Amino acid sequence: MRLFRDKHQYYVLGHHDGTSEPLAEGEHARRISTRRRSRWSCVIINLAAVVLCSIFAWLAFSSYLQHPQYRPALLRFTEEGTFQIAVFADLHFGENAWDQWGPQQDIHTQRIMGDILDAESQQLCVLNGDLITGDNSYIHNSSEYVDRIVKPIVRRGLPFASTYGNHDSAFNLSRDQILDREHRYKESLTKQMVSGRDAGVSNYYLEVFPHEGGEVPSLLLWFFDSRGGFYYQEKNDQGEHLGQPNWVDQSVVQWFLETNEQLVSTYNRVVPSLAFVHIPTNASAALQTEMGVDRHREPGINDDYILSPQAQGWCPDGTRSCPYGSQDVPFMEAIASTPGLMALFSGHDHGDTWCYKWQGVVPGMSVKGNGVNLCFNQHSGYGGYGSWERGARQILLREEDLESHIVETWIRLESTKIVGAVTLNSTYGQDTYPATPNTKTRCPTCDFTIISARPGTENVP
Repeated sequence: MRLFRDKHQYYVLGHHDGTSEPLAEGEHARRISTRRRSRWSCVIINLAAVVLCSIFAWLAFSSYLQHPQYRPALLRFTEEGTFQIAVFADLHFGENAWDQWGPQQDIHTQRIMGDILDAESQQLCVLNGDLITGDNSYIHNSSEYVDRIVKPIVRRGLPFASTYGNHDSAFNLSRDQILDREHRYKESLTKQMVSGRDAGVSNYYLEVFPHEGGEVPSLLLWFFDSRGGFYYQEKNDQGEHLGQPNWVDQSVVQWFLETNEQLVSTYNRVVPSLAFVHIPTNASAALQTEMGVDRHREPGINDDYILSPQAQGWCPDGTRSCPYGSQDVPFMEAIASTPGLMALFSGHDHGDTWCYKWQGVVPGMSVKGNGVNLCFNQHSGYGGYGSWERGARQILLREEDLESHIVETWIRLESTKIVGAVTLNSTYGQDTYPATPNTKTRCPTCDFTIISARPGTENVP
């Protein structure tokens, strides 16, 4: 239907027979006004749509800025051609939060982290497992400890990347919760690149590029989830917490081998690399017991004897009544057969801090080492067992030394002293170094005269 005008009279045209009908006086003005209002309504609707689209676009961009899983990891060597990593392991925040000494431990751990970061010149912080003592946690606040853990790091504008340990999985704490909490911080580079219940969460890699730029990384950093602990809010038929396997899963091993092969093909070269995992492999245990740790050739504390490797407490058939089930063999084979992998760093055993070059077949093992260095971190937190002086392993790489697979590493203690400084190179294990002093510290404001059981029940939200 449309209007047309014949001199002073308006007609409406649109009858099915093609005839027209004169409009009553004033009707044409009403219809024209209605059409104008309709046009303005369209304009307003279109403007509103533009505004809403702009708002949604800004929200999406803000999410991009705030959530690093949508951002590339821009790690680079410094202008001097160096890249340094500070490794904090076994922080164990949240231990006995209901007792006076629990929160005090966390306060002193934060202080230690800040002091060590200020004493060094790192470009990346690695949190190598057991961030939280999940056994002591409650559902309503378990992952909030992440905020306290990363505070000394984000205050200094440093990026950080995590692996998760056996104490990061408990009836009231899940690895997924920790990852989600981490991703509230733009400094977090932790990712989940392998899906599936059996894979764990913290399996991924990061690339470190030359200072001058370029599309080919100078260094790869691999992170593996050795799992362990207990499944979140799950029990077995006997009503007991359901245990989670404590080794790097076969699906992750396959992902690692395939991804590394793709990276070699993409960059047309073997990129030197380091790896991080919380629980050490049985290769470290075999080297410790069968070969022996020399205090001058492999300097470090060696108090956790015999150490606790992956697959400890499991049987080959998946039941839990054996000393060691060998399920970490595929991971060891992958580590020992990867060209360019210079060292694997672990935590878990608070009383071990040495590095060992894994060469050849160690008695009692079937996997042959290729010279990769197996290193322990320093116990960093006042939570967790042991009174060894807290500290953090430092790793220094120089671009000019990467092709020669040379890594410098040392321990920075809470006293700010440096111990256990070694160079992981072709002659490591033959060279001699000063022995590492075995110093102890205690939380100065912690009253351990009262150690009480966890209040409430495990189902307290």
